[in-house]
Amino acid sequence: MAIGDGSSNGNQQSAQKEIRDETTPLLPVKVEEDGFHEFNGASFSGAVFNLSTTIVGAGIMALPASIKMLGIIPGILMIIIVALLTEASIDMLVRCSHQGKITSYGWLMGEVFGQWGRIALQASVIINNVGVLIVYMIIIGDVLSGTTSAGVHHRGILEGWFGAHLWNSRPIVLLATALLVFAPLVSFKRLDSLRYTSALSVALAVVFVVITAGIAIIKLFNGTVAMPKLFPELDGLNSIWNLFTAVPVLVTAYICHYNVHSIDNELEDRTQIKPIVRTSLVLCSSVYIATSFFAYLLFGEDTLDDVLANFDANLGIPFSSVFDDIVRVSYAAHVMLVFPIVFFALRLNLDGLLFPTSRHISRDNKRFAIITVTLLAVIYLAAILIPSIWDAFQFTGATAAVLIGFIFPAMVILRDSYGIATKRDKVIAVTMIVLAVLSNSVALYSDAMNIFRKKEVA
Repeated sequence: MAIGDGSSNGNQQSAQKEIRDETTPLLPVKVEEDGFHEFNGASFSGAVFNLSTTIVGAGIMALPASIKMLGIIPGILMIIIVALLTEASIDMLVRCSHQGKITSYGWLMGEVFGQWGRIALQASVIINNVGVLIVYMIIIGDVLSGTTSAGVHHRGILEGWFGAHLWNSRPIVLLATALLVFAPLVSFKRLDSLRYTSALSVALAVVFVVITAGIAIIKLFNGTVAMPKLFPELDGLNSIWNLFTAVPVLVTAYICHYNVHSIDNELEDRTQIKPIVRTSLVLCSSVYIATSFFAYLLFGEDTLDDVLANFDANLGIPFSSVFDDIVRVSYAAHVMLVFPIVFFALRLNLDGLLFPTSRHISRDNKRFAIITVTLLAVIYLAAILIPSIWDAFQFTGATAAVLIGFIFPAMVILRDSYGIATKRDKVIAVTMIVLAVLSNSVALYSDAMNIFRKKEVA
């Protein structure tokens, strides 16, 4: 019998129970009989805060480089367009889930497309979250140990304070961070245990945005910033292809779909989820636009893939070195505190994919420890080997992120298992699939060609 087949009440309940068990790793669900009481009646503001925390992560650091590539006007328009498409895709998921009384993204995919639909989503979430966590580690390495771009070395905080030594080299610093910071935080078995670190991480991100905007405005009034590029500079077909490499970065910046059901399940009034999503997207889009605009205004064509690496030089204002360190330390700390939240979903999805019939991972200490240690080791090694966050974002954004954020929701609404799709929904869904496939195919092609060119030059 296919998943979701209603041949009998008993079989349907059994199938739904099986789906619920298999997709528990995707999202915490309020199921009394299984003992999940992680959330209880979240407020509107609390839900907005949680969803915004999910959205605003490391993606904000790569957006200024996207603006540099696209130009200010197309770049800002793209941020807004991706936000609108994100709202539409989340709305599709929420309406179908409410109609079918479904409490997780994985359960919805299982109901609509069967077991392989659930597996495809879980695999996509794993790939996306691994990529995001690798980016987090790369950012921490860039900030603390420094990075080299186009032959220019940008000193990290520890290198600037103490000079270059083995103990503050990238591999050692990231290993220490993994053991002393990440290991304790990812050892919690309840997501609710991280609520205070999550709140602190948002405050630290705000510090970065405010200081960056303040410095850019001061330099603008002083007349010490160059006129930013409003539109991209096109000097051939290759430059046009390269513009598409910014699309996966923008897509990744808005991926929060795997956490929407969790937030929805928390609400006393589930009709609030739509205004919550809209409010969060407006808030995050505002932060993205402000950060991208002011960071690009501040650094111009010298804007790096990871803009934090730009904060290692004289900014042309009093106490420049102090502000440099505050910005970098605050955002590095933000990333450290967001890491366990993304890791939590990654670990549960991987466990659900590998051991779908086993008891919940939180009740098996041995499995919990093995998966946790293995994932930390893989992410650490990848962060050492991958040179920049742009490379990681391009890969995850062009593959897993676009599936989670646009293609899967569009497929669900086109399948219309619950008979709620309007003509407008289907037009939007087809548009999302076409745009996602075309733009990301071009981005992957452009990335591959750039890699081959670099090898030829070398």
